[in-house]
Amino acid sequence: MTSDELKTELEKVFPTALEMWKKPPAYPYLAIAFAYSGDLYADDKNYKDIGVNQVELYTAKKDLQSEALVQAKLKELGIPYSKIGTYLDDARMYQMIYEIRLI
Repeated sequence: MTSDELKTELEKVFPTALEMWKKPPAYPYLAIAFAYSGDLYADDKNYKDIGVNQVELYTAKKDLQSEALVQAKLKELGIPYSKIGTYLDDARMYQMIYEIRLI
């Protein structure tokens, strides 16, 4: 699945942007950002390109319902994830990051 295909699917749940929003919509919303390469190596070569991406959920406060909707969509798409959340003091918002791998 490509980032564009993932964006199309996640837009069925919440407004979604690739990388960042120029002007973010009302909460909740999502952003998909490339984090780093997690390529598979074999015979001293990059055998398979694997992009590690972050699906970032932004809410005004901890929002278990919104998290459940994102998690259900990722599960429906067969995309395994790990997650970590934090409150962004400067922006006064909550961020839940779902780390996924796109091949």
